[in-house]
Amino acid sequence: MAHDHAGMACPRCSGVKLRPVLTKQGVEIDYCDSCGGIWLDKGEIYYFSKSPKPLIKELRRAIKAAKPGMLASPKTGKPMRVTRLFDQVEIDYDPENLGIWLDPGELQQILKSSEAKLSLSLDAAAMQPSIERGADGKLNKQQLTAYAAAARALPNMFVRSASCLVMLYALLSALLIFCVEFAGLGAGVAVIIGVIIAAIQFLIGPWFMDLSLRWFYHCSFVDPGSLPEHLRNFVTRVTGARKMKFPRFGIIEDGAPNAFTYGHTPNNARIVITRGLFNLLDEDELEAVVAHEIGHATHWDMLIMTVANLVPLIAYYIYRTLIHIRSRGRDRSATARYGIALGAFVVYIISQYIVLWLSRTREYRADNFAGGVTRNPNHLSSALVKIGYGLAGQEKAKGSQKEKRSASGGRKANLEAIGALGIFDSGAARALAISSVGAAGAAGLDPEQIKGAMRWDLWNPWAKWYELNSTHPLIANRMEYLSRQAAQMGLDPLVVFDHKKPESYWDEFFVDLFVMFLPWILGLALLGAGIGLNDNRLLVLAISGFGAGMLSKTLFSYRGGAYPEMNVASLLKKVKVSGIRGVPCTIEGTVIGRGVPGLIWSEDFVIQDETGIMFLDYRQPIRIFEFLFGLLRRGQLEGERVVARGWYRRSPVPFVELKTLRGGGKTRRCYVYPLKLIFSVLLVGLGIFLTINS
Repeated sequence: MAHDHAGMACPRCSGVKLRPVLTKQGVEIDYCDSCGGIWLDKGEIYYFSKSPKPLIKELRRAIKAAKPGMLASPKTGKPMRVTRLFDQVEIDYDPENLGIWLDPGELQQILKSSEAKLSLSLDAAAMQPSIERGADGKLNKQQLTAYAAAARALPNMFVRSASCLVMLYALLSALLIFCVEFAGLGAGVAVIIGVIIAAIQFLIGPWFMDLSLRWFYHCSFVDPGSLPEHLRNFVTRVTGARKMKFPRFGIIEDGAPNAFTYGHTPNNARIVITRGLFNLLDEDELEAVVAHEIGHATHWDMLIMTVANLVPLIAYYIYRTLIHIRSRGRDRSATARYGIALGAFVVYIISQYIVLWLSRTREYRADNFAGGVTRNPNHLSSALVKIGYGLAGQEKAKGSQKEKRSASGGRKANLEAIGALGIFDSGAARALAISSVGAAGAAGLDPEQIKGAMRWDLWNPWAKWYELNSTHPLIANRMEYLSRQAAQMGLDPLVVFDHKKPESYWDEFFVDLFVMFLPWILGLALLGAGIGLNDNRLLVLAISGFGAGMLSKTLFSYRGGAYPEMNVASLLKKVKVSGIRGVPCTIEGTVIGRGVPGLIWSEDFVIQDETGIMFLDYRQPIRIFEFLFGLLRRGQLEGERVVARGWYRRSPVPFVELKTLRGGGKTRRCYVYPLKLIFSVLLVGLGIFLTINS
């Protein structure tokens, strides 16, 4: 069976390539179809251990006692070393990247070992590609035609935009009518509210963004002549064909690759790109990203999204106004006013989701525009892979480590005012997940690594929830549309996702959801029981119930005991991970940039290890300490080698929430986890104390 990637060579079988296979534990490993051996990247063995701490200790001991071996590493081609685990199982390991090779017999021995406590079950059928490729790894004409024909049609942009705006303003009109008729607001007041907010949003929004970018993000606006010649010529061609002025370009001096556009009309659009785009993308990919932003401008997305965003803004303003109205004497309108305020808040929530739905539609259309004007949708696909997943070959590495800052945000907002018009969701732009050279080598992207990064988007139920609350579709979904567009143009798609999902992953999702709300479930259950039984002790004990739920949630989310040494590549393969379900880990690398590119008080980090790039989330219980750290001390670690210990999460882009960060001769600690534990225990104790004394 032909595969569309070069693959690593099996250490045992000459000429046989390893292929990625999912395990029942939701982790991808590399498997040899000929001999049945498996390769585990650094730290992957811990995913299969019920008790990682003893295994960590044993592996360290075994590595020290290792001797030269005969097999070559599938990663580097250099000789591996041989050692024994628990004095029973012989293994081969690569001293350069700490990967482990297990022959079939060795795998069975280690699984049977009571000391190892490992559980590893292959699910090879799940990784059988559903699309057979030719010997050259490409689809033939019939396959291209069939693949293109199966594409879902993009929604009509005019119809969806018009229907969306009609729905939004129908909701707003109904709300204003109720305000005038029942809440005592004059019709003129309601209209003035809308006009003022519209004028402020539309007229001063771009000017305010210009100032913010200059002051806080190290952004400078440049003349067209300062742009690379290929990009200047491309933009001239595209804008000339659509009779629009050459956009005003701003450059943010940060290595994080991102781009966005804003303005009033197509003729005064600003396109802002970070220095990281020039470092990471090739010429075709850079043009594709800029074409995406031009697509937003030519489609009048700036104006349409401003008009659409007015509805939730006005609804929220009305809600706040009605809640805070105070009248003299007897307030006969209070009931109606509070009822309408609640309705206004509901309209605000509904309209927010309608606006997000409209934004995602326009993202697909901007992608489609870029694929058309560049004449190759694969260019934007590969750019999205590099920007959103960080899967980039190192042939584009330029400049010093400090110049290649590689993250695009944090749990803080990154230019949220224009998030809907960026290359991808600013709120989700936590990190470049991985920047390694895959099996395809430095010349290009490895399709199998891309599919590995896409699996979380396409399989984990949490991904759908994050997309619902995002201005942008998931990158995997955008790539699917771009792949179909490429096939329609007779081009072989960059990647065709043909992996079969081994399980539903809904069981983990519902467990996560239950744990998330556990404090409220226990607290409200005891509160309800106290009210129903008229028992004051149960009412007071509800405090302990909430605390017990919070304690359970904290212990579940912040699993500790052992923090195995991992690398970015091995972390990214984990499908069963979420914002609630953290994976304890330790990674070592060099600090190469700030979490929010260009932002002078960004406290978060981006580090690069031997396999890729990861965002490090620096959190403290009180946010002012984060701000001060970012402004005054964070720069001390720029370019330093650090060891980060914490919990790997994905929501939806990968990041590590820090527990400790060691580097520069100091260990910096984050106190969110211990404070949550202390607060939970105090709540439990307080509830018990009050119950005993009630």
